[in-house]
Amino acid sequence: MVDTEHFDMLILGGGKAGKSLAMDQAKQGRRVAMIEAGLIGGSCINIACIPTKALIRSAERASLVADAAAFGVNAGQASIDMEAVARRTAEVVSGMVGLNQKAFDASGLELVLGWGRFVEPRVIEVEGEGGRRRLTAPRIYLNLGTRAAMPAIPGLKRAVPLTHVEALLLDEVPETLLIIGGGYVGMEMAQAFSRLGSRVVVIHAGLRLGEREDPDVAEEIQKLFDWEGIEVATGARASLVEGRSGGIVSVTVDDGRIFTGSHLLVATGRQPMTSEIGLEIAGVALNGGEFIEVDDTLRTSAPGIWALGEAAGTPMFTHAAFDDFRVAKSQLEGGSRTTADRLIPYCVFLDPEFARVGLNERDAEVAGLHVRVCRLPMDVVPRARTMSARRGFMKCLIGKDDRILGFAMMGERAGEVVATVQLAMLAGAPYTLLRDAILAHPTMTEGLNLLFAGVPQLRD
Repeated sequence: MVDTEHFDMLILGGGKAGKSLAMDQAKQGRRVAMIEAGLIGGSCINIACIPTKALIRSAERASLVADAAAFGVNAGQASIDMEAVARRTAEVVSGMVGLNQKAFDASGLELVLGWGRFVEPRVIEVEGEGGRRRLTAPRIYLNLGTRAAMPAIPGLKRAVPLTHVEALLLDEVPETLLIIGGGYVGMEMAQAFSRLGSRVVVIHAGLRLGEREDPDVAEEIQKLFDWEGIEVATGARASLVEGRSGGIVSVTVDDGRIFTGSHLLVATGRQPMTSEIGLEIAGVALNGGEFIEVDDTLRTSAPGIWALGEAAGTPMFTHAAFDDFRVAKSQLEGGSRTTADRLIPYCVFLDPEFARVGLNERDAEVAGLHVRVCRLPMDVVPRARTMSARRGFMKCLIGKDDRILGFAMMGERAGEVVATVQLAMLAGAPYTLLRDAILAHPTMTEGLNLLFAGVPQLRD
């Protein structure tokens, strides 16, 4: 019989929200155990945000070399050493894992490596290298995360396809990479591998890329892919997969088209890791059978149990998960912070980047809001001209009270520029604040002066 160990707090899962809360509470003197299956620092550092952006950076450098002549630089013919690309990506990951491990050690939390599951309503059993342990605490936080979804397409599992995880480990450039799924991950991987030398085909069931965005954004992304030679098959729902990724693999879509390549990558979304861990034993209810049901303080249906991050329905961004930590910390300290009405920006790391915060035109229409829309091509921004980064545009939505309701940008450094607009929105400032601000010249952010100078005046 294994004795049950008692802690002040248990955290199941060491992603951004969980590890932040664990370290914070351990530093305050609480006895905290964080249970993690093995990804020190969470999926963002190990298999998601950080390594994928490291890969994308290598692809960007390849593109810079290929285009060097346009800048008056004779760089010669570039070649891709995919083993070196993978090695650099791995080094970035290992460095950040090391930093996280040092931070864990310094905080005083107890890291319990192994798979955890509920065996009693408030007891988690962990199977790890150190054997079996049973842990309990008056406060339990679930930070379970998500995994790449694998759709039920005949032949798909037998083809042993790549997900973004395995794609990061490739030591050769795929000759032809088929990508099922044209969401944000699929688009980022498509451009990266195209620039590394693969012929890329995106097989997307939707009618356009960037389906969550306004049509002008989708059109700009499609133009970019056309210009880079990336084939996009829209309205193409995969119905059969034959062969094996890494050899010869083919995808048949429901209208009869067949696409053949050397490698297959699946990027059809993510699913929460909420099965087979005994949530029903703990009394934790799921919303729609997958995501954990929580209120705006992240409390679950089970007393003394909270859920953080993606598996709790939080938008699938690391910065959103970090705010879940802030909410949990606020609640512990008697504060009032909740998840209600959060203003969460995001960025798609294409080149040029796409970033958005707040509403788009479709959102405003659904909400029945009257908005003024202003659009500025990046081509007129002086910094864009000096960088030969003239693709894309900025767009803003302005309400009747002159406040900014939404901002979108497809252009160089969009992920940085969006933060400036977000701060103005958080302050509840009118758009004239950015229109009239003295912004450094020549910068991409200076384009905000030009954008907001073009906002139509209210009509009587």
